[in-house]
Amino acid sequence: MEFKAKEIAEILNGTVEGNPEVKISSFARIENGRPGSICFFANPKYEHYVYECKADIIIVNKSFEPQKPVPATMVRVENAYAAIAQLLDYVTAKKRSYRRYRGFRSKSFFSTKFGRKVYLGDFSYVGRRTTVGDYTRICENVYVGDDVKIGSRCIIYPGVRIYPGMVIGNNVIIHSNAVIGADGFGFAPLEDGTYKKIEHTGNVVICDDVEIGACTTVDKSQMGSTVIGRGVKIDNLCQIAHNVEIGENTVIAAQSGIAGSTKIGRHCVLGGQVGVAGHITIADNTSFGAQSGVLGSVKKEGQAFLGTPAIPYREYLRSYAIFRKASAEK
Repeated sequence: MEFKAKEIAEILNGTVEGNPEVKISSFARIENGRPGSICFFANPKYEHYVYECKADIIIVNKSFEPQKPVPATMVRVENAYAAIAQLLDYVTAKKRSYRRYRGFRSKSFFSTKFGRKVYLGDFSYVGRRTTVGDYTRICENVYVGDDVKIGSRCIIYPGVRIYPGMVIGNNVIIHSNAVIGADGFGFAPLEDGTYKKIEHTGNVVICDDVEIGACTTVDKSQMGSTVIGRGVKIDNLCQIAHNVEIGENTVIAAQSGIAGSTKIGRHCVLGGQVGVAGHITIADNTSFGAQSGVLGSVKKEGQAFLGTPAIPYREYLRSYAIFRKASAEK
């Protein structure tokens, strides 16, 4: 679905600064903007991307005053964050108007493509234009939406829900009642104190050799993809928010949660009930002890942390010794 800058300005009641005829066909985050895409700029800490972004259109606030030339066409609006929510809502509604849904199909899959020796359990649903690789086992009571790609030799246990458009690699194991591709927790605050839901148009990409525990949720991205890297192991009852990227061979223990747009490096370890704030970056080979609260980025590789806020492990032990001594003296 294509839109011109002038059409987007009409939808959002904005003004065009640049080429009104330029066309876009996809959404992208401003740090990943590419030709043919549209981005938005609302957070001042991302301003440097405005001048580097390769997207053809950027939605900005009317009050924004560029410090350098902006290569993209700008659509100026009152509130860029609320505007992108409105535009995503509009595009999603348009797409839905073209879809026709059927109920459960037990034997007739028409455009669905199954590889060799695929097992499909009773009362499972596989959607249109979905592909399933060789020797994959989809157990009973599984839902797989339209346009999903599932690789070879995967095991999808009972009760798993995989939303439309998700991508799953080879040798992936997803345990019971996990949900792959639900909307992220994204709402734009409005002036009247209410919140406008931001439609999430991206997907989840799960690379090869990943295992995801029971009742874990991996949210699809607002734009682009939520990415679970090769060899990642995620325990039960974990929450992976929208636009998170997890590097290869990272392991995450039960009840941990990672907030939106955070990037976890390769070979990291998150103990049980670790909470990671959003929009931060964690270096490779970083470890967090159980119940750590990670509030800021970690730039140096190979460190271990503990506590809330998380601090280097040895510092925590020294601090804890002081706490215990002070407590004993009372």
